[in-house]
Amino acid sequence: MDKSQKINPVPFFSLGSSSTFLHNLHMIPTMDMAKLFASHGGVKTTIITTPLNAPIFAKAIQTTKNMSNHIAISVIKFPAEEAGLPDGCENVDQIHSEDMVPNFFKATTMLQGPLEHAIEEGHPDCLVADMFFPWATDIAAKFNIPRLVFHGTSVFALCAGENMRLYKPQKNVSSDYEPFIVPNLPHEVKITKMQLADHDKEDIETDFSKLLDKAIETEMTSFGVVVNSFHELEPAYADHYRRVLGRKAWHIGPVSLCNREVEDKAQRGKETSIDKLACLKWLDSKKPNSVIYVCFGSGAGFATSQLYEIAMGLEASGQEFIWVVRRAKNEDDNENWSPEGFEERTKDKGLIIRGWAPQVLILDHDAVGGFVTHCGWNSTLEGVSAGVPMVTWPFFADQFFNEKLVTEILKIGVCVGSDQQWKRGAIDGVKSEAIENAVKEIMVGEEAEERRRRARTLKEMASKAVEEGGSSHTDLNALIKELSAYQVQEYMET
Repeated sequence: MDKSQKINPVPFFSLGSSSTFLHNLHMIPTMDMAKLFASHGGVKTTIITTPLNAPIFAKAIQTTKNMSNHIAISVIKFPAEEAGLPDGCENVDQIHSEDMVPNFFKATTMLQGPLEHAIEEGHPDCLVADMFFPWATDIAAKFNIPRLVFHGTSVFALCAGENMRLYKPQKNVSSDYEPFIVPNLPHEVKITKMQLADHDKEDIETDFSKLLDKAIETEMTSFGVVVNSFHELEPAYADHYRRVLGRKAWHIGPVSLCNREVEDKAQRGKETSIDKLACLKWLDSKKPNSVIYVCFGSGAGFATSQLYEIAMGLEASGQEFIWVVRRAKNEDDNENWSPEGFEERTKDKGLIIRGWAPQVLILDHDAVGGFVTHCGWNSTLEGVSAGVPMVTWPFFADQFFNEKLVTEILKIGVCVGSDQQWKRGAIDGVKSEAIENAVKEIMVGEEAEERRRRARTLKEMASKAVEEGGSSHTDLNALIKELSAYQVQEYMET
């Protein structure tokens, strides 16, 4: 090949199975990232996924204009049976007990061989792999290609989590509920041990903590990190992550904003359980900022008693609502989860969705004025991108840190009062009065309007960030240029 010839744009290789790891946290942004790479300079992208997850990606590609020629799907077998998992258990949605989690970890490590084979066949110029696949760095090095780490959370949570790991301030408190400061952050941020995962709370070594340590170690030796955020949202932490913690990072989000058409927004994730047109018609009948949207992501399931409290709180708030109801897998499969007559009394004010909802489509509607969320980063950033203030109700993982970002730093949220991490199972513990008060506070009054004003400002910033010349658009272009320059250098050296 002539050295003056233009280097092929960088193919994007990601792991679909990693996208389904941790409650499908990363599968949706993986699809969005593939679209982003494909839309910049005609970069060809390939998503590596497993059989049961492939149709979700395929449908999203088919419904997106001009993407079918730029995004390919490569399917590798997920070794469920070999790892002691039930056949067809390819993501966390199929895990029904804590006992299965170690087996799932084991299965992900067994993907190394199939990934190597896929790289040998596909000859990519770059590998983008989720942080929970630390071994991907070694595989990329074996084929002399750069490996990018994808984090599915905020830069704020990355900084806070790393400082917790480095300084271990939780060791210096006398009780699980005593607040302590996360050290060396740009803002004073307090948290309690009850809001930490077990391996952080007790500082004990587990299989998961070993995986995290390995992920951090290989992150430092990778080519860099891609983050689903934008600089203007958390500028102090974008700078802290790069300059203080020494990470090479590119902020390319909000990646959800690559979905501009109604069909693209409706097709993100699984098949929706409500007709998108019927949903939009219901919202069209409501006044601007009059509806509170209640949804807790794909990983949370509620005890019947907690659903009852949510129903009572929503009704008592007097607000119109859309509520995506998701019950815990171990709960009895009956409909006795709401107060008697609840659905009849609220039929004109409420829309209940059982299953998957077209979340971005709903949040973007003018009628939606608030969002009750578990603070998963996908949902949080989608709320920010829609300019919607939030009631925060975190459950586990990074969600308590994301709550701090929303309520204390961005000041666009109100806490419902969740004060502890929940393990897999039925979430419970927040009373109807707390739900009622938080919903009213986010929807009604002068402070609510001030939060809404700040949220709208962030929406405008998010939109500008992904436009040509914006911070995220510029970062993505810079990343692609660096990767292309890397390939030129490698070619010349060989």
